[in-house]
Amino acid sequence: MMKFVVVALISLALALPAFGKTYKSTYPVACGEVWSAVKDTLSVPENYSVVESDDAQMKATYDVKHSAHVNISGAALQRKNHVTLVPQGAGCEMQVVSNYSGWEHDDKGDFKKRVDESLAKLKAATPSQPAKPADASK
Repeated sequence: MMKFVVVALISLALALPAFGKTYKSTYPVACGEVWSAVKDTLSVPENYSVVESDDAQMKATYDVKHSAHVNISGAALQRKNHVTLVPQGAGCEMQVVSNYSGWEHDDKGDFKKRVDESLAKLKAATPSQPAKPADASK
């Protein structure tokens, strides 16, 4: 009986990542700006490892690293998530398929927070357009 319970629990643990949920966030800026923030966010090796990325379609598959948790083999746990940007008029919708959000870690929430911070950082680094001089012919 105990063997059956262990097999059932292992099967459930392996099947749960297949039930990832799509989370959507809307930004009032063009997807090109959001994509720059997504790429900046994914470039932090302590948090993410990019599996594949497509700049033309603005989508990426990435592993989320949680070094606080170590599996039996001693490697840090990694969970594969996906991000896709979809133009919405003048704005952009970020769709994140997250295979894990729980009481200890919130992959989609952490990712969105980091993208928001990166977007703010990139906007601050972009110099504003200089004021145009007054028309001297008037």
